[in-house]
Amino acid sequence: MQHSQTHLRTRPISAGHLRAFEAVARHLNFRAAAEEMALTQSAVSRQIQSLEEEVGVGLFLRHTRAVELTSAGALLLMAVSQSLPRIDNAVRQIRQSAGRRSVALTTFASFASMWLIPRMEQFQRDNPEIDIRIDASDGAMDLDVADVDLALRYGPMANMPPNAVRLFGEQLTPVVSPWLLKNGTLAKPADAAQFTLIEAGDAHQTHLEWLTWRRWFDEHGLAKLQPKRWLYFNYAYQMVQAALAGQGVVLARLPLVAESLANGDLVEPLPRLRMDSPMAYWLIVGPRSAQRPEIKAFCEWLLQQSRITRQTIGEVPDPDTVDHLD
Repeated sequence: MQHSQTHLRTRPISAGHLRAFEAVARHLNFRAAAEEMALTQSAVSRQIQSLEEEVGVGLFLRHTRAVELTSAGALLLMAVSQSLPRIDNAVRQIRQSAGRRSVALTTFASFASMWLIPRMEQFQRDNPEIDIRIDASDGAMDLDVADVDLALRYGPMANMPPNAVRLFGEQLTPVVSPWLLKNGTLAKPADAAQFTLIEAGDAHQTHLEWLTWRRWFDEHGLAKLQPKRWLYFNYAYQMVQAALAGQGVVLARLPLVAESLANGDLVEPLPRLRMDSPMAYWLIVGPRSAQRPEIKAFCEWLLQQSRITRQTIGEVPDPDTVDHLD
């Protein structure tokens, strides 16, 4: 028995039980891991026991109502949590190359709703053989291991990786439903006091404070101005939707409302008082996906659409930061 155990511990470890280990380590609960894996709790427990026999040490401390990683378990988890996603992604690419062509991208919800999705019909019409999957998430993803091909992100250049391609910048400007102006005038900044003003509820507590009406008031010497009332929302697309419904005036991100301004659904009553933002919109392509034809086609389409947006908002781009993909 001793010889068998020694031999077991010196050979390369089998990978069969690592998913059970990762699930238990992540939940620190055998029952939750079993439910996630659609196994019985005893089956998961046996897999962990077998893995501990192969490794030669305990990986968990089992308490009456809790599970705790040992130092050896923590060390193994670091390796497993990096390796399993890479394996899954390799399998995904193999399956993908044998099946339909697709593009998976991640972006934040407001950009998807207000800029990307309204333009998608053209790409789908021109490329009917390419499937699109959009993951609307504010969380950053590691494109080296994530199950996505590219990211469309919002932020200053300093926060972007070296391979990020700038799509367009932004300015902030008050916009309003044209029929709301029939009941009031917004010809100068001080006139904003007559209206309900719409903005993000958490903008003053986050890194997005430059999106606030208070900053716009300060820019125009109106630090003490108070509106008729405030209306707060979580997302930019909710704020613009409220403006479209005539519920108030929103300090909008110009690239996201350019189409609504062009078709007359919204109007910009103070076009000379736009406020510059330090933020821009970026395309980041995952290194595993960059050479696939469908990814190249989608990126070319994105850059074309970005040129149209820059023209619509009157942006003069920096030629060193746009329109190039390695």
